[in-house]
Amino acid sequence: MSQEKSLTRRDFTVASALAMLSGVVITISETACGGSSYSPSSPTPTPTPAPTPTPAAADKTGVVSSNHGHAAVVTAARMTAAQAFSLDITGTASHPHTVELSAADLTAIAANTRVSKESSTDNSHSHTVTFN
Repeated sequence: MSQEKSLTRRDFTVASALAMLSGVVITISETACGGSSYSPSSPTPTPTPAPTPTPAAADKTGVVSSNHGHAAVVTAARMTAAQAFSLDITGTASHPHTVELSAADLTAIAANTRVSKESSTDNSHSHTVTFN
């Protein structure tokens, strides 16, 4: 007879989160929840392997000219979506700047092609942001 260990809600939540982050599938059976539809004569189901997730492209960090705390990072999700957006490069600076990135810019950045864009003019100056 095997000895079962009870998990606290916190232990289960932590284990679940770690499993999701590592791509492992968690299956909760009826027996784990107190119910049971298993009978010795029932055939054992064949587990279906989880598909291997496609790794996401890494986020891309731009170099900000004359930098004083600004940070320009385009996430992998933004590059995958490839839809124009305004990138906030405030970072730790005391004032904001934005950089307008088109769908073509995002596709080029994702393909490691050099893209340089001028930021908005705020606080009487602007910056050039270069990716790749």
